[in-house]
Amino acid sequence: MIGSIRKTSLILLTVSMISSYSISQTLPDIITSSTVTDESYLPDFSYAGYRCGEVPIPMISQTMIHATDYGVISDDGLDDSKNLMKAMAAAEAITGPVVLQLPPGRIILSDILYIERSHLVLRGSGSGDRGTEIYCPRPMMYMEDPEALAELREYLVQLDKRQREPQNNIDLPFSQYAWSGGMIWTQVPGERVKSYLGKYDVEEIEVARITSGKKGQHMLKGVDINGLKVGDVVQLQLFNTTGSVNSDLIDDLYKGADVKIGSHHWNFPSLPIVRQEVEITQIKGHDITIKSPLTVSITAAYNAKLVQWNHLEEVGIEHIRISFPDASYIAHHVERGFNGLFLTRLHNSWVKDVVIHNADSGILTEEIANVTIRDIKTTGSNKAHYTVAMAGVHNVLVENLSVYNLAVHPLSFNTFSTKNVYRNCEVFVMPVLDQHSGANHQNLFDQITVHIDPSEDGSYPLFAGGGAGYWKPSHGAYSTFWNIQVRFMSGIDHKNPILLNGMKDGPYARLVGISGNHPVEVQYGPSAHIEMVNQVPSTIPSLYQYQLDLRLKK
Repeated sequence: MIGSIRKTSLILLTVSMISSYSISQTLPDIITSSTVTDESYLPDFSYAGYRCGEVPIPMISQTMIHATDYGVISDDGLDDSKNLMKAMAAAEAITGPVVLQLPPGRIILSDILYIERSHLVLRGSGSGDRGTEIYCPRPMMYMEDPEALAELREYLVQLDKRQREPQNNIDLPFSQYAWSGGMIWTQVPGERVKSYLGKYDVEEIEVARITSGKKGQHMLKGVDINGLKVGDVVQLQLFNTTGSVNSDLIDDLYKGADVKIGSHHWNFPSLPIVRQEVEITQIKGHDITIKSPLTVSITAAYNAKLVQWNHLEEVGIEHIRISFPDASYIAHHVERGFNGLFLTRLHNSWVKDVVIHNADSGILTEEIANVTIRDIKTTGSNKAHYTVAMAGVHNVLVENLSVYNLAVHPLSFNTFSTKNVYRNCEVFVMPVLDQHSGANHQNLFDQITVHIDPSEDGSYPLFAGGGAGYWKPSHGAYSTFWNIQVRFMSGIDHKNPILLNGMKDGPYARLVGISGNHPVEVQYGPSAHIEMVNQVPSTIPSLYQYQLDLRLKK
């Protein structure tokens, strides 16, 4: 029996201890529970990352294209954009896996570098001082408008999206680069990444109609199976077709919690509000087996289907530093486009050993799955929107991310994100473990260290969730926080525990092992499972690694 579950609409758990925290050698209750209910359910996050964490990221070396052979000269103070694009075109013309190798030193890039084919690695000579620096002297707002963002531009104008801050004399239109675009950009040419306006919706190619499936399981019941085969990677889509908030799917996402449900959950019945990119591992009659487990159970009312999902695979970006000039901060949502990477339509791919300096957003993502983003550092004096953000993605693993710069949303799970993991990350400046609304659910903050200056009243909104009201609440059921360690930079003279709060509309979260160098209280609601406050779960320091080890031993 799990003794620390509270069914009140808002949980306030206070633990007063002589020391700041203790090292626990016992397994958390939620791991040892013998029953599986809404109150005790814990998702399996172990499928996140490159090839579900089952094999290491490869070291590709078959064919090498050297950017210097195409006129890229580092450290000469001249723009390298055209020659770098020539080198990329040469690499993309190669059959089979290929590496585009960049030289050490500063390379100047003033236009977007697209990666548009699979089995390609963009590799620098290292992210340190003697490695490869890609310096981007001007923001994307001064470049030709990307065709891929035409719908977004129209949407922003049509809905008059503006940042309005009368107290700061700000009334400015949103930028198309506030949450999209990057100087290095992966894309499938011609493929729409995100729906903004219904008139651009097109009928997707359906390969199976799904009638049932159970949360946490791998088996689907399918009918009208057409062209689907083992090995295919397709998108599973679930719909709210009721046209209102009264929906079994909405109840399944939020477990009937007393939270505001935003209108986007029912105003667009032709668009899925739950989606997963899944690999087909077996087909027997009407039984379809998928590689990673379902986030919610499926009924016939959800009009669930599998559709074709065009994507790139085995794309790598590694061993580089991307830097931007110092720039004054204007306002939230009006960023000029100092964005590092924009990853779209990727599967079984990776980014590793990358430093990003002075970016508006370091790494942005949209509609990617089973991607590992590892050994990332964000720095600089410019205020950022995001560091490494997850939006509309599934089974993405971000690990060993160090955030040294100020960002509005330093760690963020955004709209439609599911089963993603931030693991072994550290935020040094004004941390927020953000869940940004939009039917995101079952994401994991794992083994995170944050450095905090609490307010004078002895509190800090570590769990504050962003996002627009039409996509509230902040997250769905079973979002998980595991082994969160707080380093208080001030306030440790407080006699009382420091309150960590900020979340009032995130139902059925799991918080296990929240501790610091000063006693803490945790406030989170509604219906959260909270245990091991002021304890470090030393037997399972990383939930992701624990679940992965269990699965790979089977």
